[in-house]
Amino acid sequence: MCAAVAGLALLYKLRVLRTDRSVTQVALLANFFFLFVTYTVSTPAVWAATSSAVGIVNFSGLLSQSCVILLTACQQIVLLHLSHEAPVAWRKARPRLIGLGLVLVAMVVLFTVATSRGEKPDDFAIDSAQYYPAYLALYLLAYAANQVDVGVLGWRYARIAPQPWMRRGLYLIAATLPFALVYTGCRAADIVAAQFGVGGQAWEPVAQVAVTIATLSKTLGWILPDWGRHLTALWQRFTDYRAFRELGPLHREVTAQIPEPVLHLEPDTDLRTRLYRRLVEIRDAQWALRVWIPADVADAADARARAAGLDGTDLAATVEAAQLRAALAARAGQRRPAVHPPTPRVAEPQDLAAELAFQRKLARAFTTSPIVRAAAAHPAAGPATQERT
Repeated sequence: MCAAVAGLALLYKLRVLRTDRSVTQVALLANFFFLFVTYTVSTPAVWAATSSAVGIVNFSGLLSQSCVILLTACQQIVLLHLSHEAPVAWRKARPRLIGLGLVLVAMVVLFTVATSRGEKPDDFAIDSAQYYPAYLALYLLAYAANQVDVGVLGWRYARIAPQPWMRRGLYLIAATLPFALVYTGCRAADIVAAQFGVGGQAWEPVAQVAVTIATLSKTLGWILPDWGRHLTALWQRFTDYRAFRELGPLHREVTAQIPEPVLHLEPDTDLRTRLYRRLVEIRDAQWALRVWIPADVADAADARARAAGLDGTDLAATVEAAQLRAALAARAGQRRPAVHPPTPRVAEPQDLAAELAFQRKLARAFTTSPIVRAAAAHPAAGPATQERT
């Protein structure tokens, strides 16, 4: 599963690299490549074939764990270049890369001089704790230190990252640190247990689950900045569709009596344009119905709504909905009031997003609120009158 996710991320990043060949994108590509190699080689059939082809027992274990060190180096390069200008980033990266290079050399040396009991594709780490303890200890020390470094760097930059999806991705990367440390703790326990002749099979499932969660979550965090905008667009389309549907009943009722504002749109007109036109047409019809609004409806609706605990835009939407319902009834019966309010609007949203949010409340109040129906039908019977009767 981890190999498949890493492979998909690698293919996606190859596409991005066609238009953006910055250091961060190249380093991310290398990160996914090493991650893909790590988990592909860890597959038992591939493990055995790789070691056999090289002619070194358990060479696949050395290869996969070396790739882990290399992909961590790539992650550090990415985070440092996100946080600093290139000269500063390379200056900060240099000691880290040198340190990781020395770790790789030492791992190769310790692996070469260690003993072996044959290929261990399923429990190489547990076997290493007994037969490669120095090698495994060095690997875990480097792994843990670099996971902490990546987690801290990710958390720091997430607080100042300019884009929302980059912030979310970096926070997700930082959040994988506890799982990486749980994995490290399990492997350290393997080494300790091996000194007493005990294997670590009891907590091996914990180690496997922890490293899987850390790997998948971190991979998701690295690609979130790239495809998060597609999620935003998809969510925007979904919310636009919901808003369009919510405004439908109100739009049909007001434009049935005031059809003049309705603009004919072609069948292939995009949803955003249709939603915008629906907002405009509702408001235009509302203004046209102003002369049919009985003067006492607003006060009656306001009193009932306040008695029900409504305030702010909920209160304003309820009052406007009551006025609209009363105006539609008056126009249908040709009962034009002698006095009408100077404006049909109670709220004045300041931008398109606020206008859309308000009209959704207006539509819900118009179709579902008992306060709106009561105030529009019997404006003179306010809450106090109802209590007395």
